Amino acid sequence: MAKSFTFLKDKLSDTSKASIQERVKAALGEMPLSELRQARKFTQQQIAQSLKIKQASVSKMESQTDMYISTIRKYIEAMGGELEIVAKFPEGNVKVETFERI
Repeated sequence: MAKSFTFLKDKLSDTSKASIQERVKAALGEMPLSELRQARKFTQQQIAQSLKIKQASVSKMESQTDMYISTIRKYIEAMGGELEIVAKFPEGNVKVETFERI
């Protein structure tokens, strides 16, 4: 007889549970634009309407590996978000303001 996931999960050690939770948190903290859009419950058509472009352009944008910061900012803002650029160094993080909107 197969065992339920809950039963198996309850048998894990606290260390294993914490490790899994950290991996889930990390995975949710980083995702491609298309997954971010889907997680925020937006369609490509809704983003396209907000940006006044065609849906096909949104699809193309989501598959690009390189784009202007202004383009990604507009995409994020179309979902109600705000883009921040952060430089990470061993000594600490620095928010880069060169790309802030004037």
